[in-house]
Amino acid sequence: MSNNSSQQRLGQISAHLNNEKMASVFETVPQAPADVIFSLTAAYKADTNPNKINVGVGAFRTDELKPYVLPVVKKADAILFNDPSLDHEYLPIAGTPSYTRAAAKLILGEESPAIKENRVAAVQTISGTGSIHTGAMFLSKFYTKSRKCYISKPTWANHRNIFELVGFEVEDYPYWNPETRGLDYDRMIQTMRNAPNGSIFILHACAHNPTGVDPTQEQWKGIAEVMRAKGHFPFFDCAYQGFASGDLDRDAWAVRYFVQEGFELFVAQSFAKNFGLYGERAGNLTIVGKSPADTSRVLSQIEKLQRSEISNPPAYGSRIVDIVLNDPALYAEWKENLRYMSNRIIDMRKQLYDRLVQLGTPGTWNHITDQIGMFSFTGLKAPQVKVMKEKYHIYLTDNGRISMAGLSTKNIDYFARAIDDVVRNVRV
Repeated sequence: MSNNSSQQRLGQISAHLNNEKMASVFETVPQAPADVIFSLTAAYKADTNPNKINVGVGAFRTDELKPYVLPVVKKADAILFNDPSLDHEYLPIAGTPSYTRAAAKLILGEESPAIKENRVAAVQTISGTGSIHTGAMFLSKFYTKSRKCYISKPTWANHRNIFELVGFEVEDYPYWNPETRGLDYDRMIQTMRNAPNGSIFILHACAHNPTGVDPTQEQWKGIAEVMRAKGHFPFFDCAYQGFASGDLDRDAWAVRYFVQEGFELFVAQSFAKNFGLYGERAGNLTIVGKSPADTSRVLSQIEKLQRSEISNPPAYGSRIVDIVLNDPALYAEWKENLRYMSNRIIDMRKQLYDRLVQLGTPGTWNHITDQIGMFSFTGLKAPQVKVMKEKYHIYLTDNGRISMAGLSTKNIDYFARAIDDVVRNVRV
């Protein structure tokens, strides 16, 4: 081959290689849609209107609409700061034992038969999201009864995202009745009856997100009866214990009833809301098995999964919770802090209801006070929400869900008048 031919061939190879370098291996990756809640918050922050209101984000605010650092958390902070033995070594894979034991006792109760019979294990997780993911990962590998997972409609979006991510076929069960603006109990029960035996059901322990609608205790008993008959597995999500009603025991009633009835179950716990530790990601996965041996084997496999995913959990937030839950005086003070937060939310519900009644806003509004916890499903439709955003600079999700923590004595009148306007004048 001549020198010219060789150079030409090398040039062709070089051009081919350059073209290959220009093409990205990620060029077919689609752009994911922006997260709804974080996008709302960004839009709110960019808005310069003095009357703007953010009722999209699920974080507690004082009546001055400021972040609330719980007084008891400040005290635990000081204890940590002044502890000369504190270090930054790795935690155990499953977290600090005193923390996980206290978290399990908090949700199950001191007199829980499962605790007394040593059928309980727990693992520290990356808040409630990490707890659900850790439990879902375990179930995807070891749960053999069904590949079906049922989530309430509507629900927190991450329930679907997490269980689909680990390979489950995710279905909805009816939950919200738009006519009564309450629980669609009969259709929910019928879906449980029709679901394949042994299906996994994600249940909100209290303060259902996003509707704020919880089953009554009698309805919980009916749910347990059907789930037992069908062999379904209950996976509780509990992000608002003590925050919902102000009573830790009341908010844990459903979980404790299922344990009392002999169910094996998982409970995902988050301390983001009830401790105000949003950014510290302190969570816990409580496991209730049939026997100590069963529970021990489950924990061993969850530790193996956790080791491969996060190695071990973060320390700071869990240390705060650990101190408070294991100190009687601080624990009592924490309950007072919880009552303050829950009472402010309850008061905002009452004030909003009263304003709407005074304005004569068309429709019935008792669902505002009947619902519980941080969120309320107002019943507003997407076209009405659009006007709320564009005309009144009020930021909420398109399904009409609002965070009651975004309301205060200073903006409640403006907010109620905005609702009155869109209900009267926006065609849906």
